[in-house]
Amino acid sequence: MSLTYSTDAPAPTDRATLVALSCGDDAAWRSTVRRYEGLLRASARAVLRTEADVDEAVQRTWVLLFRNADRIQESACLPGWLSTTARREALAVLRSQQRAVPTEDVADRVSPVEADLAGDLMRRELSEALGRAVDRLPATQRRLVQAMLREEQSYDALSRELAIPRGSLGPLRGRAVRALRAQLEPSLR
Repeated sequence: MSLTYSTDAPAPTDRATLVALSCGDDAAWRSTVRRYEGLLRASARAVLRTEADVDEAVQRTWVLLFRNADRIQESACLPGWLSTTARREALAVLRSQQRAVPTEDVADRVSPVEADLAGDLMRRELSEALGRAVDRLPATQRRLVQAMLREEQSYDALSRELAIPRGSLGPLRGRAVRALRAQLEPSLR
């Protein structure tokens, strides 16, 4: 992926430029935005999917630069500071979306019978998708996952049942979980 940010605009070369940014100097801001907008967007886009979310992360980054420009000691650190801050703000946008709470209670609009039917259908579809994903695993991983899904057992019991050394179960389980996640995540989006 190539970063597409302009190099036409003069780079901030001294502390005075950073102070000018913190004071809201229009010329300093226009020059800095022109030079680094692409870098910020690329940094945020590496984490986020929608342009609206990227816009939000970039805007937050510019606000943080305005608040902190006078604290940046070396102007050579500005591109790294902007890139790091844009990634952090992109992650903050993601976290805020995960905590979003619907403003309207959907359960009020769905009858209990419809909710039960929908829940049953979803559980059945997820169970079938999991079954298909487990079937596509390599044999050893498939046997381990099937044994773990049947009933909760200690690693010692699983080791004996599957004839796999106990120390190999954790790494094998981790590979199986990653493989299942890779297969199931696209269908859960």
